[in-house]
Amino acid sequence: MRSLRVPVRDGSLAALHNTATTGTATVLLVPGYTGSKEDFRPLLRPLAAAGLPAVAIDQRGQYESDWARTAAGYELERLAEDVVAVAEQVADGRHVHLLGHSFGGLVARLATIRRPDLFQSLVLMDSGPAAIGGNRRRALEDGEPVLAGGGMRALWEHRLLQSQADPRYVAPAPALQEFLRTRFLANDPVGLRVMGAVLRTEPDRSAELAATRRPMLVLYGEHDDAWPPEVQAEMAARLGARVATIERAAHSPAVENPSATLQALLEFWQPG
Repeated sequence: MRSLRVPVRDGSLAALHNTATTGTATVLLVPGYTGSKEDFRPLLRPLAAAGLPAVAIDQRGQYESDWARTAAGYELERLAEDVVAVAEQVADGRHVHLLGHSFGGLVARLATIRRPDLFQSLVLMDSGPAAIGGNRRRALEDGEPVLAGGGMRALWEHRLLQSQADPRYVAPAPALQEFLRTRFLANDPVGLRVMGAVLRTEPDRSAELAATRRPMLVLYGEHDDAWPPEVQAEMAARLGARVATIERAAHSPAVENPSATLQALLEFWQPG
């Protein structure tokens, strides 16, 4: 695994490269809201073993990437522009398979709409057709005044208490919990506010995406609690996309069931 920084407009993004150098395509992995490149660590070495170079990024304002200079730098168009810039640099003459997780899926689909020529395929992982709803939307709305009044540390404690109140909560190992805390506190609070607004207002762009005629896979955990699986399956039908349901997984199948997630991805990217 190799760490690198990829220059984009007004800064650079932190990334992990699996150091594979052969193959006809490069995989570009885009994380979700408050996520990071580390969410894809369980996939990176197996992708290298399968002959697929892969690059996972922190989006602008996330963890180790540069913050935007203004709030406008976190709007969806700018984040999609970052993904296009990274894809152009890491492709190295290869095709690019783009994967976006959750909020990263909204960014990845706009990048595909803007530059369908650049991407060989698109995977939407636990990412829906439009604005998020349900408990996750309520959590975003509940967190806004906490962030405005107390900052990132107050929001971390607020979200931790919410998680611990869930009967299904399982405490992470201490080292993982410390990483999650460090990563969360490294986010730009302005970025969280703007990205949270996008998650609550994004329109359905399925028709625009379908018009790109790119091969697509809609992949989600069977217990996803962000966009309901049936909503993602209906979106896939409108896109003409393949569907992969990952058992024993919820909203983060790359971490919760990496072997099944990897198998579904390789069947899509390397058929036969």
